[in-house]
Amino acid sequence: MASLPVEILFGLYLGILTGIIPALVSGVLGFLFKYVTNVTIPGLGVVVLSLAIAGANGGLMALNDPTIIGSGGRFVVAIIVVLMLSLYAHSQGDKLGASVPRRLNLRKLTARTLNTDVVELVGGRGQVRVTVSGDVGDMEGYPALPADLRTSIRDGEWTFPVDVPLVELETRFADRLRSEFDLADVSVRLDENARATVSAAPPVGALSKRIPAGKRAVSVNALLPTGLAAGDDVDVVAGDRTVSGTVLSVAGGSKAARESATTDGGVDTDAPAPASASTAPGGDGRVTLAVTRPDAETLLGVSSAERLVVNSHGVRREFELISLLRRSGRRFRTLTVREGGLLDGVTVGEAAVRDSYGVAVFAVRHEGTWRIAPRGGQAVAAGDSLVVVGTREALGAFEEAVA
Repeated sequence: MASLPVEILFGLYLGILTGIIPALVSGVLGFLFKYVTNVTIPGLGVVVLSLAIAGANGGLMALNDPTIIGSGGRFVVAIIVVLMLSLYAHSQGDKLGASVPRRLNLRKLTARTLNTDVVELVGGRGQVRVTVSGDVGDMEGYPALPADLRTSIRDGEWTFPVDVPLVELETRFADRLRSEFDLADVSVRLDENARATVSAAPPVGALSKRIPAGKRAVSVNALLPTGLAAGDDVDVVAGDRTVSGTVLSVAGGSKAARESATTDGGVDTDAPAPASASTAPGGDGRVTLAVTRPDAETLLGVSSAERLVVNSHGVRREFELISLLRRSGRRFRTLTVREGGLLDGVTVGEAAVRDSYGVAVFAVRHEGTWRIAPRGGQAVAAGDSLVVVGTREALGAFEEAVA
């Protein structure tokens, strides 16, 4: 029989040899349970699991041979070593599961952010000035950009708030270019220094782009009411038929109407009327309408319209709502949730924004989708957009906590 120190050393060797796999399994299970369910596996469960795995591992390694196990001393030491390794590994895995962020996803791992050197503070709020880097490229399948349009895009500077993700900033810049230059298509790529690589397509068919699908554009001579503008719905009486359409553009008008519309004396009323105007000064003129195909054939068969009547659009209820809110001292504001803020990783109901800050959440943009009048269970994460309403003071306090 070997001496006691030799038996202890032999037991340590056997415990380490058979306890490696139980320790790994205990550590991984401890991490997964804590990360997924936020529950810690009881120590008794770790002991039973590690002993079972150690027994199977020892059997596979033929460590249960009597010549290897020898006296009971080395066996007891091996069991103690296995349990200590497993409990220690489980403890470390549990700590790791508690410290790793639970909302770690591919979007956050691949998210690009702006360099802090390009952020400007104006009125206490951060903004970034976007500039176009290099020459503006052409879009495949479209005509080449005119030189003057290419220069205007390249030399322009645009300012945006910095409280939006870089991907959202690219979308906003593309929409800005599309609306400002009436581009048929545009592609934008921003780097961390707010330098944009732009490819764009020139405007194509300005009038045809304004015609709704399934409609035709027809111009008719008519007595134009003063103030007629593109977008108005009108009824045109042509012979025994009445045609309904939407105004695309107006042109012409009487000299007297143009004189009455002139307020600064800077317009030559003897000059011919412009080919197209945003609103009609009134009098005889020509209007271009978007109508259905049968109605287009009707209008093409008459030289001029007998009467042109403008239809009312009614009251814009959204404007009326905003007016009511303003009269009651309320304001709208759009905010972007910052990482680690009040609403990052919780639901609207859990944050209790109405009770805590006196504001109401009207809409939430979560994972790229807008949800109107969200319920209390609506999840919110960093980068989401909120439309909130409240007093100016309440919105200011809520913005500091959230955005």
